[in-house]
Amino acid sequence: MRYVAAYLLATLGGNKDPSASDIKAILESVGIDVDSERLDVVIKELSGKDISEVIAEGKTKLASVPTGGAAMAGAAAGGGGTPAASAETKEEEKKEEKKEEEEEESDDDMGFGLFD
Repeated sequence: MRYVAAYLLATLGGNKDPSASDIKAILESVGIDVDSERLDVVIKELSGKDISEVIAEGKTKLASVPTGGAAMAGAAAGGGGTPAASAETKEEEKKEEKKEEEEEESDDDMGFGLFD
């Protein structure tokens, strides 16, 4: 990820086609050791491409990735669950609430407060 970020920084700085040495200079300027194999992969994949088009293509790919939340929302909205399933859900919610309360109580045991 750091190599891609450095590549993006270079393109934002006006360098339309950053080289490996450009990316290496950016990373080393902030104290990051460069793995030349990973850097070569990034340069190979992005070389000669318009970064705006690459980002736009990535957005469309991410839009098609299922996140899992939609399936749960659909099941809850359908209301087709069994009473046992809804009881289990309520029980899990109670456990989560109890766990959160215990975590809040453990903060009190530290012996100091935010405004003491």
